[in-house]
Amino acid sequence: MSKLNFNSPREAARAFTPKLAQFVDSTLYPQIWSDPALSPRDRSLITVAALIAGGHSEELPAHLRRAAGNGVTHDELAAAITHLAFYVGFPGAITASAIASATFSETENN
Repeated sequence: MSKLNFNSPREAARAFTPKLAQFVDSTLYPQIWSDPALSPRDRSLITVAALIAGGHSEELPAHLRRAAGNGVTHDELAAAITHLAFYVGFPGAITASAIASATFSETENN
């Protein structure tokens, strides 16, 4: 069996479930992310926390980068991960810390 090579989980999902991608493109970004009730920065922090809490590490690098782009500092992300350790568990926080470290190391090296 050959392994499919995609740059991101979203790219893989888009290839396998184009209808899901269409829903994301037509609902999530234009309606949910653009709702003025929360800033993009706050939405990013909430999304990162939800991904960590749910153990969804595949999506975490992309959302960590998005959070940084939306104004969440590395120190704030580190504090959020530390805070989450007490509410969702240390293994998830340790994994998130490792992913954040690798994600930002890649970004800073490019």
